[in-house]
Amino acid sequence: MFTHLISVDQLQALQASGAPLMVFDCSFDLADPAKADAMFAQQRIAGSVQAHLDRDLSAHAPQDAVNGGRHPLPKRELFAQTLRRLGFENTMQAVVVDRNGANYCGRLWWMLKWAGHEAVAVLDGGLPAWLAAGGATASGPAPARAPSHFELKPELRHWVGTQEVAKHLGQPTQTLIDARGAPRYRGEVEPLDPIAGHIPGALNRPFGDNLGPDGRFKSPAQLKTEFAALLAGRDAAGVVHHCGSGVSTVPNIIAMELAGYPPVALYAGSWSEWSRTPGLPVAKG
Repeated sequence: MFTHLISVDQLQALQASGAPLMVFDCSFDLADPAKADAMFAQQRIAGSVQAHLDRDLSAHAPQDAVNGGRHPLPKRELFAQTLRRLGFENTMQAVVVDRNGANYCGRLWWMLKWAGHEAVAVLDGGLPAWLAAGGATASGPAPARAPSHFELKPELRHWVGTQEVAKHLGQPTQTLIDARGAPRYRGEVEPLDPIAGHIPGALNRPFGDNLGPDGRFKSPAQLKTEFAALLAGRDAAGVVHHCGSGVSTVPNIIAMELAGYPPVALYAGSWSEWSRTPGLPVAKG
């Protein structure tokens, strides 16, 4: 079972073995959501299915969501319905991939853990690593799959809401880590949300800092060193990860676990919900 990362060689061996497996392509473009379909149709890992951030991995109406913000999590049962529609079974190893530095496929990794599915891993290096190794690809429309009977299990990861984050703001029991780029964190630019800045007291670790020049995750030892320096003595158990809308923060979550830290919370609404909630404080710089 692969629970965090899987290499190209490991995925190819798994495919050759005939083990129950589903590869999800989560490639996306926040500035142009329609581009996701074009990227998938143009080139993907052979046999993979598309998991679209807006259509498949976010709630479409407030009554279907468990939180607010730009990409609210759908209720667990609605997510299970999506997995059934895509043909995913509890017996399968899930492999999630994108061509965006794990920015978007991490969302599905986290959601599958939240649905109680342990066997899910990010393809280390993403589609670029697959192509560089000469992995088999496909293009055009994906063939239809028969619906499955996926069942929800107890949650393996947890999220927190705005009220809980605000309640513990400034307390030593909570350490916020913001995965957005430094200019957005500092409040110099804000292309997506109504207010620029960050949650007071939040530390900044852009999600791309977890990857090396080859697009793969850094070694566990290096990640441990970097997170220890960032935390500077703060209790790792109190970490709450967030970003703009709860998506690109997941590489930080994965990286902390690779470094040996226990799983910690996701602030699912992130800055997009915080900045839309009246009366909450904002910091800049």
